[in-house]
Amino acid sequence: MRYSGIGGQAVMEGVMMKNQEKYAVAVRKPDQEIVVETSVYEGIVKNKNIRNMPILRGVFSFIESLTLGMKTLTFSASFFEEEEEAPKKRREKKERRALNEEERQRREKRQENAMMGGTVALSVVLAVAIFMILPYYISVFFQRFIASQTVIALLEGVVRLVIFIGYVAAISLMPDIRRVYMYHGAEHKCINCIEHGLDLTVENVRGSSRQHKRCGTSFLLIVMLISIVFFMFIRVDNGVLRLLLRILLIPVIAGVSYEFIRLAGRSDNVFVNILSKPGLWLQKLTTREPDDAMIEVGIASVEAVFDWKSYVEEIR
Repeated sequence: MRYSGIGGQAVMEGVMMKNQEKYAVAVRKPDQEIVVETSVYEGIVKNKNIRNMPILRGVFSFIESLTLGMKTLTFSASFFEEEEEAPKKRREKKERRALNEEERQRREKRQENAMMGGTVALSVVLAVAIFMILPYYISVFFQRFIASQTVIALLEGVVRLVIFIGYVAAISLMPDIRRVYMYHGAEHKCINCIEHGLDLTVENVRGSSRQHKRCGTSFLLIVMLISIVFFMFIRVDNGVLRLLLRILLIPVIAGVSYEFIRLAGRSDNVFVNILSKPGLWLQKLTTREPDDAMIEVGIASVEAVFDWKSYVEEIR
């Protein structure tokens, strides 16, 4: 297997693929047509020397993936919101389109940026509260029974893992999320197909693995595991300071986790492969086998940003 440099995510009835600054979102509309939008996302830091610094690049990548993820999810959902709009709302939308086009676009851009910023900020706050603060306070409860700080730190980590895996398992039961997980599987299968030197056809993609070492699911699991190590060795007596350190260390933990995922995606080292196994196992929950129609959407997204024919020819 050879690193291709492309990555992506599943969206509502579609797949987003990104290759450097260029990305494409392919969505199967309710009328079964596949629509593909291609654009450029340069990231939050333009200076390449800074954005490529180890650890820091992981923090930037995490923030950028959240921002771009929300943007592409909103784009994919728009096709299905239009189908559900009442006639009155459709008339109102038509009237709004009659406004000065330039002013309308500026207004929509401001609204979109504000909404994206607010959604990303809220997502981060909720994630920190559920996966960092809640496990900490649960472990504090057990301090009255357990004297060892090492055991308490391990208990906090176990609680964090249980909450995370439980959350992933619970939402996988929702029908809409199951379909997103199927598109997630299509995304992985497309990348695995070309990285193993196969032509990007429905048949070849269907036979490829739906697990991939560079998956965001693996990244989040590594964050949980590395946080256990960090919090076991960083100890302070003051409870408020302990909690504050957990929050402040999140970017560092994310950066270290990214470095491992980055290494795993470029290496077939036996030790690295062993360490990647838990993330691959967890992906059995966050991916499902896609049908051929979903695979076609994944292929359309890849072809919009990546010359897979030249790449496959080169690695054969």
